Order: sequence, then structure tokens, then C-alpha cells
Amino acid sequence: MKLSKRALLAGLALSAMSAVAPAVMAHHGWSWAESEQMTLQGTVEQVQVAPPHPNLRVRASDGVWVVELGNPTQTKEAGFVEGSAKPGDEITAIGNRDQDAGNKRMKAVQIKVGGKTYDIYPSRIKKP
Repeated sequence: MKLSKRALLAGLALSAMSAVAPAVMAHHGWSWAESEQMTLQGTVEQVQVAPPHPNLRVRASDGVWVVELGNPTQTKEAGFVEGSAKPGDEITAIGNRDQDAGNKRMKAVQIKVGGKTYDIYPSRIKKP
């Protein structure tokens, strides 16, 4: 059976998309996070400003949390760039924690570090 070049390329593209789609769908969105927001205070241990989502490792009173920010472009537009936080900085993060209470992970809508406030998801910040 001989396939045309176009059919072969279409098949390869479809295969690649179907392999990547589940990982992308599982990663993005808010379905894994609680609807209620929480405040986390602690000390930055590590900063990663790389795709798919910049994140911080934050030592709080109950252990080390992963604080996810927006995608790299969104995070940069919020003003948070390389050097905005460093290990040892005190941080306050407001966001939605993982629905699995065993996971110390949250998706931040706002962070405060070094005397600056970064609104990562301004439309999701719930006013008290």
C-alpha cells in the first residue's frame, strides 16, 4: 500500500497531536484546583521561570509547596521576571490549592515578594 506524501504528513501530524493532547489537557486549566482561595506565606527556596509554567518552591510552616504561576508570557506581563524573587525572599501567595490535600501545590492568582505585588490572574483575584 502506497500513501501519498500529503496523506503520510497528515497521518504523522495527527499522531503527534494525539500523543501531546492528553498531556496538555491534563496540565492546563483549573479543574485540579479547589474553588476557594487560600493565602500561603513562606520563604522562597527555588525559582523556575521556564515553560510550561513558571513556579516557585516555597517553604511554609507545614512543608514545601509548589506555587505555579501563569504561562511564561502571562507571568512576564504581570511583571514577574527572572530576578523578581530569589531564594530566601519572604513571599505571600494567594491562589487555589490542589484538591488533593496531600499535594502541597497551588496555582497562584497573586504573589507578593520583595515589596512588590504581581497579579498573575487579575480577573481571578477574589476581593475579601
